[in-house]
Amino acid sequence: MTISSSLNAGVAGLNVNASRLATISDNIANSGTYGYKRAVADFSSMVIDQTRGSYSAGGVRVTTFRMVDEQGTLVNSDNPTDLAIAGRGMLPVTTLTAVDSDSGSFPLRLTTTGSFRPDSSGILRTDTGLVLMGWPAQPDGTIPDFARTTAEGLEPVRVNLNQFAGDPTTKVNLALNLPATATQAGESGDTLDFPVEYFDNLGTSQNLSLEMTPTVPASGAASNEWRIVIKDQAQNAATVGDFTVTFDSSQSGGGAISGVIDNSLTGAAVGGTGDYDPATGEIAVSVAGGGTMQLDIGRYNDTSGMTQLSDVFAPVSVNKNGSPVGNLSSVEVDANGYLQAIYDIGFTKTIYQIPVADVPNMNGLISQNNQTFEVSPESGSLFLWDAGEGPTGDMAGFTREESATDVAAELTQLIQTQRAYSSNAKVIQTVDEMLQETTNIKR
Repeated sequence: MTISSSLNAGVAGLNVNASRLATISDNIANSGTYGYKRAVADFSSMVIDQTRGSYSAGGVRVTTFRMVDEQGTLVNSDNPTDLAIAGRGMLPVTTLTAVDSDSGSFPLRLTTTGSFRPDSSGILRTDTGLVLMGWPAQPDGTIPDFARTTAEGLEPVRVNLNQFAGDPTTKVNLALNLPATATQAGESGDTLDFPVEYFDNLGTSQNLSLEMTPTVPASGAASNEWRIVIKDQAQNAATVGDFTVTFDSSQSGGGAISGVIDNSLTGAAVGGTGDYDPATGEIAVSVAGGGTMQLDIGRYNDTSGMTQLSDVFAPVSVNKNGSPVGNLSSVEVDANGYLQAIYDIGFTKTIYQIPVADVPNMNGLISQNNQTFEVSPESGSLFLWDAGEGPTGDMAGFTREESATDVAAELTQLIQTQRAYSSNAKVIQTVDEMLQETTNIKR
C-alpha cells in the first residue's frame, strides 16, 4: 500500500509537472502576442487518511488558469484605432462570423487590446476577425442611455470613410461695438447693416442680416437705444428677430447692455425676457430648415458682448460653430471612449461610445481564441463603464498592450519544472527497484 502510493504520487508528480511545462511553453510561445495573458499552473497536495504507524502518499493535483488581471506594457503605434485600456477593464468585441450572418445576434467577447481597422464595409475589425462593439450616437452626437449590465444596445462599429456630413450652426457669439454718438440728437439715424454667416442643416452657407437703427431723440440727452432687426436671407429676408436694446450710460457700467425689449411681444418692458435670455445673453432665432440658432449678444452689465462706446462701429469678434459639408478623413478614440469622426474641413463629431467592460473576478473569465474571454459564473456579472470611471482605466488610442509574459521568469520556472519532473521520474524508478527486490524475495 505504502509503496504503491509512492508510485502513484510519482506518476501524479509527472502529470502536474507536464501541465506546468505546457503552461510555460504556451507563455513563451506567446511572449510576442499582443494582449496575451499568462497561464499559470498551481499545485495543491492531496492527503489520504493515515493510520498509526504508516503513511500513504496522497500525491498532488494541478489547477490551471490565466492571470487576466495582469496587464502587459502599453506601447505606441501609428494606427489611431489600435486600442488598449490604461488600467482595469476590457473592450467589448464580437466575431466577424456573427456580423456577416446578419442574424442581429452578436455574441459578446472581451479583450484588453486590439488593432482595429475598417474593412471594405467600414466595420472596425482585427485581422483575426474580432469586431469592435460600441453604442451608436444620435445625429447630434449625444449618446442615449443604454443598459449597463447587458450587451443589449451594443452594435458593430461601422466607419464609412469618404462619407460626407455637414455641421449646422447652432450658436453665434457677437461682440459688436455700436457708436454711442449715433443716438444723440441731431444725428442722421442711419441704419447699420451687418451680415452674419451661418451654415444650414444641409451645410450650405447662408446669411443673417442685422439691421441696427439708432433711436435719435428730437432734443436732449442721447437715447442710448438701438432697434435691431434680424433677417434671414435664406427665408427671403424674413424677419426672425426684432429687439430694442438699451445701453448703460453710467460711470460704472457705461457701454454695457442694460435692457432688451422683444418688439414682437405685446406690452414687453425693458428687461423683459421674451426670446432674449438675460442669464445667458442669448437670443433664439429660427433659421432656414427649421433649426434654432442662439445669438449671444451678451448679458446685462457685461462688456464682453455687444457694447455702445465712442463714435465707431466695430465688429470686435464674431465666432460661430458649424461648418460646410466635409469629407470624413479619419477617426480617433479619446480617453473617455468616444469615437470621433474627423472631417477634412476641421470639425469633429461623436459617432460611437466604446464602453469598458469589467467583472468582479477577471481571472474567472473563460479563455477563448485570439486573446478573448467570456463571462462565466466564476467571473461574476458584467458591467459596462464609461472609460476612466469607476474601477476602469482610460481608453488609449494609438496603443497596444504587449504580452504579460516575462520570458526570464518563465525560463527560470522551466529549469525548476525540469528538475521536479526528473525527481519524480527518479521516485518511480526507485519504487520499481524496490518492487523488484520484493519480487526477488520469493526466489
